Amino acid sequence: MSSLVILGGGTAGTMIANKLRKRLDAHDWAITVVDQNDAHHYQPGYLFVPFGTYTRDDVIRPRHPLLPDDVHFVQAKIDSVDAEANRVLLEGGQALDYDYLVIASGTTPRPDQTPGMLGPEWRKSIFDFYTLDGAEALAEALKSFDQGRLVVHITEMPIKCPVAPLEFTFLVESWLRKKGVRDRVELVFVTPLDGAFTQPVAADHLGAMLQERKIDIEADFMVERVDDTRRVLVSYDEREVPFDLLVTVPLNMGADFVARSGLGDELNYVPVDKHTLQSTAHANVFAVGDASDIPASKAGSVAHFAVEIFVDNFLQHIDGKPMTGSFDGHANCFVESGDDKALLIDFNYDTQPLPGKYPLPHIGPLSLLKETRANHLGKLAFRQIYWNVLLPGHPVPLPSHMSMAGKNAPKEED
Repeated sequence: MSSLVILGGGTAGTMIANKLRKRLDAHDWAITVVDQNDAHHYQPGYLFVPFGTYTRDDVIRPRHPLLPDDVHFVQAKIDSVDAEANRVLLEGGQALDYDYLVIASGTTPRPDQTPGMLGPEWRKSIFDFYTLDGAEALAEALKSFDQGRLVVHITEMPIKCPVAPLEFTFLVESWLRKKGVRDRVELVFVTPLDGAFTQPVAADHLGAMLQERKIDIEADFMVERVDDTRRVLVSYDEREVPFDLLVTVPLNMGADFVARSGLGDELNYVPVDKHTLQSTAHANVFAVGDASDIPASKAGSVAHFAVEIFVDNFLQHIDGKPMTGSFDGHANCFVESGDDKALLIDFNYDTQPLPGKYPLPHIGPLSLLKETRANHLGKLAFRQIYWNVLLPGHPVPLPSHMSMAGKNAPKEED
């Protein structure tokens, strides 16, 4: 019997287990999923927790019921992978041998990597919302915050869901207005990028939205440390950004076991072919979702579209055939903009977010790079789609590859 071991039971790992269990004969293939806990988190929901829209119960479900009965679930911490011996070593001494390995261990905020971030002001005047505990602590802090300087800060790219810091900024601006204290709060968006986003059309559009809402932007800011005594962000070029309340996105890094196994880059992401997701070092190892080093957004939609390509490729690979599928870096993300509206962006490795309609050209019903209530409702509805359609591996009527249909490309200058 052949064995497939999947490290990580998040979005990518769960989808892969469900999809491959339907395609691989259970008499011929054993599938094992390893994760350190039995709590599956709907991470996009963290964004809404500080504002009371979602609670803990809305974003957590037990992990094992999301997997097929004939997929073996092992709850344990991973010590390392011995890729030469085709073996996963778990903490406590247990070992799992594999014929094929999928690393889907995601990425994690690491506030410990920035001097001063985890000091005495952590969860007092310095908060994160990329963890559920952080989002809940921030919710409590916002209840009493009605004046001062609120700074939203990105430490470094890449991060999970790169639009989430902008979404939080727009949502907190709207929330402060509704509380009647917006004129008493100075809002600042601090980013290592040279603008609001990475791509020109979207960056211009989102930057204009910040300006319209009177939110200052501090660009090209590479934080060197947090001076929590003075409540100041300090950059490597010695610029300073003071704050009364700091909402930070810490450095994101892949799993530590990836580093211990010698399988990762400097941020513990696994180097892979960006089209097949196959490890560049080991032919029987793949990394899918946030765990890989592909130059795409670390977002759930990327995991979804990548898994669709991966599954067919994997079946070809184990049959000794060339992998014919090619992932194009497709991502689409709703961008909450406050006041019950949102934008939608759709892009890939080669094409930046553009205005237009999605998924049907000229019809939509969703609008690209335009604030609409339909987009906001789409974002809220996605939580049920995630639990009931995406994770179980049911077909989703969206193409895995990005299409230019319905998009309005900018005119080239003469």
